[in-house]
Amino acid sequence: MDYEQALANLYGRVNLETQRLNDPPDAFRPPRQLEVPSLDRLRRVMAYLGDPQLDLPILHITGTNGKGSTARMATSLLVSSGRSVGLFTSPDLQRVNERLASAGPTIEPISDAEFADVAATMALAEQAAGEHCSFFEAITAMAYRWFSDLAVEAAVIEVGVGGRWDATNVANAGVAAITNIELDHQEYLGTTKEEIATEKAGIIKPGATAVLGETADPAIAALLHQRAVEHGASLIWQRDLDFACERNRLALAGRVVDLRTPGARYDDVFVPLHGRHQGDNAALALAAVEAFVGEPLSAADVVNGFAAVTHPGRMEVLGRRPLVLLDGAHNPAGARAAAVTLNEEFAAVTGRVLVLGLLSGRDPKAMLEALEASRAKLVVAVAPPSPRALDPELLVRA
Repeated sequence: MDYEQALANLYGRVNLETQRLNDPPDAFRPPRQLEVPSLDRLRRVMAYLGDPQLDLPILHITGTNGKGSTARMATSLLVSSGRSVGLFTSPDLQRVNERLASAGPTIEPISDAEFADVAATMALAEQAAGEHCSFFEAITAMAYRWFSDLAVEAAVIEVGVGGRWDATNVANAGVAAITNIELDHQEYLGTTKEEIATEKAGIIKPGATAVLGETADPAIAALLHQRAVEHGASLIWQRDLDFACERNRLALAGRVVDLRTPGARYDDVFVPLHGRHQGDNAALALAAVEAFVGEPLSAADVVNGFAAVTHPGRMEVLGRRPLVLLDGAHNPAGARAAAVTLNEEFAAVTGRVLVLGLLSGRDPKAMLEALEASRAKLVVAVAPPSPRALDPELLVRA
């Protein structure tokens, strides 16, 4: 199997990233009845791959927003402390290879040749198991097998959707981190924050350390703690009690933060990402890494680790004259964080133009309000290149 064949095989699968829950099959989506949630199919395939996910040292990250930033920060901190790291994220911006990356010293996507090899191995395991995985199940299996082949010292795994039934949850992570809980993906996870929190807490395994970042809703924070106890977590660290971002100041091209963990304090740490919310992500990432390695990091490793962080597509500056920003905010909570960032860090920019494309299932009015679109001199409504694209006319009406 060459690279092009591997891509064709992958994109010919059921893919909920391009398919709504009740969509009929069409040219983009092969027909298959959606089933009761289960990880059994993927577990059978993983067994033929040698169950690499059961031996990998894993830091598992879920939450409504901030998963990607937290995962990339954690990866950079682990690399700075001298460890080889595998990083699994989703979605990709330009090429599917981005989802599988190795880090040390820089984050590099899997090569086309390695991608084709591991895709072929995964396809053979499917054949042996008599199963056919979805797109996300297949790419997850490939990630776990590749990270095992690389013998990484740490695998940082970002959940796709939810937690309990997410394909990544076939693993047994030693550290489970939850960023926050907001209403999102209700068609899959439930219609209330309580239901969504329960689904996301499903990544917490017996004996693991649970690092919990929710503070906006005390009732949800308490529910996450309760679920961590029920799942048998050996340690539970909560934001503002066990770890925190205690100061968060605007700096040139990022933030300067003071961070506290159960074992140490780190002042005046530069994080080269835009947005006040990145201070909270930094505190969670640092606590999760210290839980993973079992001790505080050195001040030098923390400073160097955060200084090396990049996150393409998250308030990324693409140009200066004129200023062009790219952000992947995809729900009202993320859009509000983007608006706060624009107003705090780019307030001097006048004549704001908002170019916005949404997927179906999003409320255009809620997204426009969260982004403070009324502050823009022009809103350009576009259709993303996806079968799930929302008709731009619905944005215009909103």
